[in-house]
Amino acid sequence: MRHIKLDPFPVNFLWGSASAAYQVEGAYKEDGKGLSVWDTFARKPGTTFKDTNGDVAVDHYHLFKEDVKLMAEQGLKAYRFSIAWSRIFPNGKGKLNQARLDFYSQLIDELLKYNIEPIVTIYHWDLPQALQDEYSGWESRNIIEDFTHYAKVLFDAFSGRVRYWVSLNEQNVFITHGYLLGTHPPAVRDSKRMFAANHIANLANASVIKAFKKGGYSGKIGPSFNYGPAYAFDSNPLNVLAKIDTEELMSYFWLDVYATGKYPRTVLKQLEKLDLAPAITEDDQKLLLEGTPDFIGLNYYQTATVEKSTNDSFSKELKMNNSGKKGTSKELEIPRISKFVKNPYLEQTNWDWTIDPVGIRIALRTIESRYQLPVLITENGLGEYDKLENKKIHDPYRIEYLKRHLQEIQEAISDGVNVLGYCTWSYTDLLSWLNGYQKRYGFVYVDRDEASERTLKRYKKDSFYWYKKVIETNGGFLNEQEEK
Repeated sequence: MRHIKLDPFPVNFLWGSASAAYQVEGAYKEDGKGLSVWDTFARKPGTTFKDTNGDVAVDHYHLFKEDVKLMAEQGLKAYRFSIAWSRIFPNGKGKLNQARLDFYSQLIDELLKYNIEPIVTIYHWDLPQALQDEYSGWESRNIIEDFTHYAKVLFDAFSGRVRYWVSLNEQNVFITHGYLLGTHPPAVRDSKRMFAANHIANLANASVIKAFKKGGYSGKIGPSFNYGPAYAFDSNPLNVLAKIDTEELMSYFWLDVYATGKYPRTVLKQLEKLDLAPAITEDDQKLLLEGTPDFIGLNYYQTATVEKSTNDSFSKELKMNNSGKKGTSKELEIPRISKFVKNPYLEQTNWDWTIDPVGIRIALRTIESRYQLPVLITENGLGEYDKLENKKIHDPYRIEYLKRHLQEIQEAISDGVNVLGYCTWSYTDLLSWLNGYQKRYGFVYVDRDEASERTLKRYKKDSFYWYKKVIETNGGFLNEQEEK
């Protein structure tokens, strides 16, 4: 629909930004912290760009007060961050590291001092290595109890000060990359193990949400999901069917479970035929129904365009662009489902990510029409090369990217979608998991690169000041820019 006049952003809209513990904190062994799977995985040569790791990252662990002060200067209304499980429980369970729990308590208090809403992500990929070693992490049902216990410790400690909780971040990413593509820990390429681990992660997510609600904690909780809507390449009916199959398999296979407690029947039937379906008990089904969320967290970066598949098996070759050399990725094909192709109407970043602002409106509308749940946009941003020149960083490309996406979010709000807030990715520059430090996302430039931590000094980019104006005007500045 095309609106004559757009609705304003809600008065209490959460204008925010985001990060993840492994990508910003550093201090990877400090104060009794245990190792995570990423601490060990990144030490294997060739797994990350130029063998970068999060040992120091951007040292947010020691510089968090400086970072929060910058957030306050910008006028941020919310900050989404994750807690490192192995910092709280070095072995994933057992003895609590109370001192490090206090670190996050100090961070929360610092945010609240400046009236910044803390949004806490319970799990953002950094599984304690001890649990991976003991029982293969997400492949064991033991993790359900351990993850729930860890989450309840956080609820008990922070629920009076934290009103928004993200249970699992991008389960679809850490499961598929970890167990199918083999590019994240534990670096497995086994479809059956992937679907089994994914089901256990669903149960763990539901168990944590159930525990939150049963415990009577104040606030709201939900998972964040990396959702990129799929388009059919053209009106060929077989390509339209490929689009439907792709979204069923790559999006609704997670979102349906989160929101309704049930897997899509079409996907589950095909998995059963291929002997890939996970073992689902009656108790599992009951738990999934009891663990539905208060909102859906949306991590949006790009859409996909597909046509029908012509292959019957996965290609052994998988090439992702982790270097920032445009055009070096290889399109994925899902056998008998779909082949991913370049969209001729859209541009791509230097990392071959499609830029599609309208796609975020489509994602929001889809979640609204399919689930009728509020949406908290937990990530959206542009990773690009930034240059520090005379202590200034000019990033008009990031401003344009964020502006166009926010305009489409306002369109979605005018459509009737309940959008709680918008967290950019990311606040400061950080370690991009497989892409090193050259792929920068932040409003705040951090002086470091792949070779050296350098000074770690913070510099405000042009986008910092732009977003400050957007927040000050509750989004009104977006329309002022268009009128000019």
